[in-house]
Amino acid sequence: MKDLVLQEFKEGKEISSKGYALFSKDGNFKPYEFKRHCVGERDVLIEILYAGICHSDIHTARSEWGEVSYPLVPGHEIAGRVIGVGKGVEKFKVGDLVGVGCMVNSCQSCPTCQSGEEQFCDEGKTIFTYASKDIFHNGELTQGGYSSHIVVDENFVLKVPQNAKLECVAPLLCAGITTYSPLKRANIQEGDEVGIVGFGGLGHMAVQYAKSFGANVSVFATSESKRDLAFRLGAKHFYNVKNPKEIEGINNRFKVILSTVAQNYEISDYLKMLKVDGEMIIVGVPPIANPATLNATALIWNFRRKVYSSLIGGIRETQEMLDYSIKNEIYPMIEMIDIKELDNAYERVLKSDVLFRFVIDMKTLS
Repeated sequence: MKDLVLQEFKEGKEISSKGYALFSKDGNFKPYEFKRHCVGERDVLIEILYAGICHSDIHTARSEWGEVSYPLVPGHEIAGRVIGVGKGVEKFKVGDLVGVGCMVNSCQSCPTCQSGEEQFCDEGKTIFTYASKDIFHNGELTQGGYSSHIVVDENFVLKVPQNAKLECVAPLLCAGITTYSPLKRANIQEGDEVGIVGFGGLGHMAVQYAKSFGANVSVFATSESKRDLAFRLGAKHFYNVKNPKEIEGINNRFKVILSTVAQNYEISDYLKMLKVDGEMIIVGVPPIANPATLNATALIWNFRRKVYSSLIGGIRETQEMLDYSIKNEIYPMIEMIDIKELDNAYERVLKSDVLFRFVIDMKTLS
């Protein structure tokens, strides 16, 4: 297929791609062939080598955050190699290792985009990597990384050093930036107490970043089997929230609590654990039908504690995260799978039966 794609690139045609798609919210993955838009002057043509599976892929693919259009190819954790560049591309060349994260375009000209926060585009023109209407390409529905090739504006492509563990890079482009960004902005100092709620794909990255920033890290999780692993990744304390006695009396301790939980829970349960002027940051997003809750009375009486959310990070910050992670050897723990195992992998994610991130080996796409 690579020869066909390169020929299409040379002739300025739409780019053939094949992957695995869902055709309904309750269906199974099936092979799917489709076209990417042609490579524009500032576009990069990427052969996808690895794609991570994020819990948000499942929420989106099953329309748990709102109805989406099908067929749908998920995947916004992409690592690959450049095989073609548009005539105006300045940042990349053929053969470069690259990554693509959660977004592939924006207006690029509003004050927010210009400041490096493309995910919050003032014009509302952030184009996400899949399930997004691409207003810059005739309104086509973007398709994600569970596929062979992708075409992306060079300003939304990340540089990956040649010495990186490429199979582990893909999950950094969502799980990495989603946790790195809020922890970095929280200005964590040596010795600060930081709590991480949830110890899955996001949580295990958050532990590593918080530890690297000098924090004393506490993990709140529901799986006793992960206790030793949390310590191995740098946690100082581990609390099993299914055992109420373990969390009794934990008050006024934390400067920052980062919640990665993607299911129903009561946010205010953690407010009393914050110090005055402490902050709780929400990055996990449960399904609309079973959301997290926040007891307003508890919020009021836990004076001067902050609760706010974070999304991902802009391209500039994502590149910073990527460089920092590789330099400090902060990688996700992964399990490599064949693309034909997608349905089973989704079920295992829902059962928390993976340590900690599935990565699809695109050599298995035939």
